[in-house]
Amino acid sequence: MVSLAVEICGLKLRNPIMPAAGPTVRDGDALVAAAKGGAGALVAKTVSVSPAEVPRPCMAKVKDGILNAELWSDLPLERWLKSEYAKAKKTDLPLIASIGYKPEEIREIAPKVVNAGADALELSTHYLGHDPTPVVEATKAAKETVKVPVFVKLSPNVLSITDFAKAAEGAGADGIVAINTLGACLSIDIENAMPMLGSGSGYGWLSGPAIKPLALRCVADICRAVKIPVMGVGGVTDGRDAIEFIMAGASAVQVCTAAITRGPKVYGLIADEMTRFMRAKNYNSIEDFRGAALRHLPEQPIRTKAKPPEVLTSKCTGCGLCEKHCVYGAARVIGKKARIDPGKCYGCGLCVSVCPARALRF
Repeated sequence: MVSLAVEICGLKLRNPIMPAAGPTVRDGDALVAAAKGGAGALVAKTVSVSPAEVPRPCMAKVKDGILNAELWSDLPLERWLKSEYAKAKKTDLPLIASIGYKPEEIREIAPKVVNAGADALELSTHYLGHDPTPVVEATKAAKETVKVPVFVKLSPNVLSITDFAKAAEGAGADGIVAINTLGACLSIDIENAMPMLGSGSGYGWLSGPAIKPLALRCVADICRAVKIPVMGVGGVTDGRDAIEFIMAGASAVQVCTAAITRGPKVYGLIADEMTRFMRAKNYNSIEDFRGAALRHLPEQPIRTKAKPPEVLTSKCTGCGLCEKHCVYGAARVIGKKARIDPGKCYGCGLCVSVCPARALRF
C-alpha cells in the first residue's frame, strides 16, 4: 500500500507537500485553506519584530514564473501570536513558523512563536552576501532559545550554497530549506516603459518553474554535503517535480508559485500525482526512492561521444516534436514513427526531454 507519510525531526507529515512562506500563507485563514487543499504540514509567512511596509505593486507574472517585491508579513507580530497561529493549529497539521532576521530579533521572536504553538522554526536568511556568519549566528540564536526543530532557509545568491548549509549544520540546524527566490530581477511593461513592480528600481525576486533546475541542483549538492534533512523549494508545480526533488535527496518539498496560480488545491493534486507515480513504479513509501538519483550524478561526464537514443516504437505517437526540436536534422517522423539517423545524431538528448510519450531513451 502506497504511503506518502514522512517524519522530519519528529514532525509527522501526512505527505511531504507543504506551502512555502509567502503570500499564500499570509494569515491563519490562508493556512487553513492550505490544510484543506491537502498540504502535509504548514509553513506560515515570515514574521519579524515589526510589520513590513510592502511596496505596491509587489507581484507580476513573467513568462515562466513570478516576480515579487514582497517582504515579511505586514501583520503585527502580536496578531500572529494571538490569533493567526491558533487558527493554523486547529488543522492538527505540524506548524512551522518562519521568522527573521537578525540574531537579536530571532532571540526575541523564537520563544514567542513557540509558545503560540509553532512546532518548528524556519529561519529566513534571504540577503546573505558571501559570508555564512549571519546564518551561523541566526541558527545559534534560535537553538539557544527554543527546543523545537530549527530549519534554515538558504538563498541561491551565494558563491557556494553547500558551504552555507554545512555552516548551518555546524551551528546546530536541524534541517535545511533550499532555495529562496532568485534575484534581483527586473520586468518592464513596454506599453508605458514602466517597471512592473513598485519597489526600488522596480526590482523583484523570481520564483516558479524558471528556477527549478537551479533549486534541484542546490538540493542535490546540499544533500551530498550534510546529514540533516533537506526540504526542496523552487518551481514545484506537479507530482513529477516533487519526485525529482525527493530523488535528489529532499525529505519534503515546499510550494509557493503554483499555489498562487492554481490555488490551495494544488497541494492535494501534487500528492495525488505522486501516489499514482509510486503505484506505477511499485514504490510503497517516500524512502523507497529518496536520494535515488544521487548515485547517478557522477563527478565526470558520462561520455563525450555521440550515442543516438533508442526509439520505443510501441510508445511513439508520431507527434513530430523530436523532428521539430532537432537542430542536427537527425530526427524524422516516417510512417508516423520517429526515426533517428545515427550519422547525423549529436547525442545531445534534447529529443528525449521533449518527447511527451517518453518514446525516446538512452
